[in-house]
Amino acid sequence: MEQKSTYGLIGYPVNHSLSPLMHNAAFEALGVEAVYELFSLEEQELDEFFVDLKTEESHIFGLNVTVPYKEKVVKYLDSLAPFAKKVNAVNTIVISKDRKLVGYNTDGPGFLAHLSELGFDVKGKRVSILGAGGASRAIISSLCVKDERPGSIRIYDIDKDKAEFLISDLRERFDVSIVETVNSIDDLNVELADMLINATPLGMKEDDPFIIDEESLHPNMFVYDLVYNPAETYLLKIAKEKGAQTANGLGMLFYQGVLAFQHWADIQLEQEVKDIMRSGLEAGASPQK
Repeated sequence: MEQKSTYGLIGYPVNHSLSPLMHNAAFEALGVEAVYELFSLEEQELDEFFVDLKTEESHIFGLNVTVPYKEKVVKYLDSLAPFAKKVNAVNTIVISKDRKLVGYNTDGPGFLAHLSELGFDVKGKRVSILGAGGASRAIISSLCVKDERPGSIRIYDIDKDKAEFLISDLRERFDVSIVETVNSIDDLNVELADMLINATPLGMKEDDPFIIDEESLHPNMFVYDLVYNPAETYLLKIAKEKGAQTANGLGMLFYQGVLAFQHWADIQLEQEVKDIMRSGLEAGASPQK
């Protein structure tokens, strides 16, 4: 029996991911003999994984990449698509029949597509971002390359050097003059922000610390938490209680997933298949608390 073509997600941890529900639903809807799996890899396992990936024996033809490897996988790839090259972070890998690895970034476009669906216009807005990892890198890049950009972006990471490096690295490739790093959570000026984005894993676990001053959240803001499992983090719960517009990252996951699938298959998906993918995701999302 011939082994199915395999697609999957690499990261650490990955057991919380709902991506298999979306992609396996799409394979089934399209009648494709393929399966999407989770690959939980510790950093010391990456080298061997990518060596194996390039062998003719490998049945893996596409990957997603999540925390904490979106920047670390770049060195293993044969080429990068233009936006991924600008961002210098990858969340989607296409593997050709001759085992060449091409990196894409669908996080940024996925984020913007979800904002568009929600009717939120970032033009001129004051944006505050928690976290300076790969997802934050993609979001900042996508916001900065827009014609109608935010008025300002402030970014805080507990590792200040990481945030500083992020901005200096992006500055080499495009205009990030609207972005500044801050030294403390208070300097994010959340109370003045039109939009707060949590691009950290904080909120995935019940015992995660809550680092935002609850009093800084207000009704005239949009709070976007990339965490989607649980569906309502403590941040979103408090923001909703304060009257703010809120959204979790499920919509971004969906849109980036559609784009990733289209890269793997080199096709445009019909709306019917996209709807099946989204239904799969929503069925697997934990209920609002």
